[in-house]
Amino acid sequence: MIELSLPQKIAIWALPVLFAITLHEVAHGWVASRFGDQTARLSGRLTLNPLKHIDLVGTIIVPLLLLMFTGFIFGWAKPVPVDARNLHNPRRDMAIVSAAGPLSNLLMACLWGGLAKIGVSLLSASPWFAVPLVYMGEAGIMINVVLAVLNCLPIPPLDGGRILASLLPPRMAWYTLYIEPYSFFILILLMVTGILSYIIAPPIMWISQAIASVFGLP
Repeated sequence: MIELSLPQKIAIWALPVLFAITLHEVAHGWVASRFGDQTARLSGRLTLNPLKHIDLVGTIIVPLLLLMFTGFIFGWAKPVPVDARNLHNPRRDMAIVSAAGPLSNLLMACLWGGLAKIGVSLLSASPWFAVPLVYMGEAGIMINVVLAVLNCLPIPPLDGGRILASLLPPRMAWYTLYIEPYSFFILILLMVTGILSYIIAPPIMWISQAIASVFGLP
């Protein structure tokens, strides 16, 4: 594989990132609607149109800066609104709604793995089409696995924090949600100290390698 320029990297990563963050949020809203909360549907957020989900900072500025200075890309979309009071069984259903996001990313990672496999099979016949497809497939695997693993951290408002709050007794759940205003600073501290990488790197590598193995990717 060749070394990609910044414009090429942007072209390769743009679709996987948009699909990853858009479908992640739509999955939350769709599952919530199945359990009785139509807030996302009524607000027009159950759509695959990325314009409805784009967050200026999380979807555009942060991914571009990361790609320019680190060669890696990560981002987020505007959270889909969910009102737990409308759910049939608020505590149980909120855990399922929260889990829908990471699960959708794992499913997308597998779909991108399938596309990368198609690209590999076409390398000799149509390299002009196959090479970008392989790159895009590999980018899709990585960004979706990272999103899935990161969102499983038990820190609200990440999905893992919501799941944890749904499983704990009400009083303990309240204390868990109390740290939500400080979650951004907690994540920054974990990132700066290298603890975040230490926690999420092993599952990210294991899941990525498992998907690559299933589809026979190099």
